[in-house]
Amino acid sequence: MINAITIALAVILIITSVLLIVLILLHRGKGGGLSDLFGGGVSSSVGGSSVAEKNLDRLTVALGLIWAASIVAVGLLVRTGS
Repeated sequence: MINAITIALAVILIITSVLLIVLILLHRGKGGGLSDLFGGGVSSSVGGSSVAEKNLDRLTVALGLIWAASIVAVGLLVRTGS
């Protein structure tokens, strides 16, 4: 039972890790960088963040929390299982 839960959490960890990499690369950079490859450096907003940027921020934070929780859960399961 513990092995199945550990495997499921490891799969969630891998998926969230890849998604976090993609979401972080999609953010607009302050001084250039990889986000310019996706067109992030072309447009400049005069008055704050757009709705899409706020939603991207929220999604990144939520996914980061899921990623951190899965790391803690896998660590606890591995620690108690051995």
